[in-house]
Amino acid sequence: MTSLSQTWKAALIGCGRIGQRHAAILGASPRSELVATVDVRPDKAGDLAGRHGGRPYADLERMLRAESPDLLAVCSPSGDHCQQVLTASRAGVANVLVEKPMALTLPDADAMIAECDRNGTRLFVVKQNRYNLPILRLKSALDEGRFGRLVLGTVRVRWCRRQEYYDQAPWRGTWAMDGGVFSNQASHHIDMLLHTMGDVQSVKAMSATRLVQIEAEDTGIAVLRFSSGALGVIEATTAARPKDLEGSISILGEKGAVVVGGFAMNEMSLWSFENPTEEDARVLETSRTNPPDVYGFGHHAYYEAAFDAMDADGKPAVDGREGRRSLEVITALYESIESGRDVSLPVVARRSRLGRAAVPAPSA
Repeated sequence: MTSLSQTWKAALIGCGRIGQRHAAILGASPRSELVATVDVRPDKAGDLAGRHGGRPYADLERMLRAESPDLLAVCSPSGDHCQQVLTASRAGVANVLVEKPMALTLPDADAMIAECDRNGTRLFVVKQNRYNLPILRLKSALDEGRFGRLVLGTVRVRWCRRQEYYDQAPWRGTWAMDGGVFSNQASHHIDMLLHTMGDVQSVKAMSATRLVQIEAEDTGIAVLRFSSGALGVIEATTAARPKDLEGSISILGEKGAVVVGGFAMNEMSLWSFENPTEEDARVLETSRTNPPDVYGFGHHAYYEAAFDAMDADGKPAVDGREGRRSLEVITALYESIESGRDVSLPVVARRSRLGRAAVPAPSA
């Protein structure tokens, strides 16, 4: 059993946008010490280390040998997640925390889960929006049965990502390393549908690339049938203009309806039940704070939960198997897009391009 007062030695790989957020938390938390940053670009690793602590490295294996961290935060491009998690687990890192999506293919996710099981590595998958206050209240109402039979769950991602965003890094929007709005920006929202509505039985999806030049989609829609019989809708785009509009979820049931909006499912917009309680009158007033950006407020709470699990030598609240659930739905969406058909779960990817290098066009 680990001491509750332990300060965990943390390292981070991937010093881009999301890596900066993780480094700020790990560098400031009294429960962790950021001992190393890793990036293929030494200047980026050096900049992050200079601001938040630790030593910069350009090579993961060299860093693991030199620093022996207790925790590795994997914030690199999605297509690199699998190999980096395998490397860390084989090197004896006890705790690996990987950003969404955990991988781009189900075989990669399965390999990560199996390797971490084999080596006794805790595998945390980042789903920080589960810790948003409005989401916690929504989940509590669901668990208490206040909705009755579920009818419809809808998520909307209406964000603005212009060409310069994709041009900042050559992996963005590629099939081999990233995918499109479904696998990247809407990953958390798809997870939230599973978190609130339960398992998915089948999906039907369409996509388009409308306003940017990338391999994958910037816009997609999908309908879902849940195992409960309820239906779901996903509307996702990075082609909202001129700015981010919303990242929201709405849940409708026979006895009530809740809408959580804002940029990152952080702002309670509607809380209405047929049998109201005294507390209901205060929910909107106490849950209406919208974050300054689409990352929301949940990363701090997610890390606190991760540290709690590490201190107690316990199981991650969101582990590799839970992270795989949303990846399977994303895989089914891409399978449906390519086949033009309804796709049932469990799914075997046959036509999905996610995680595969694009095939060059034949020369004239």
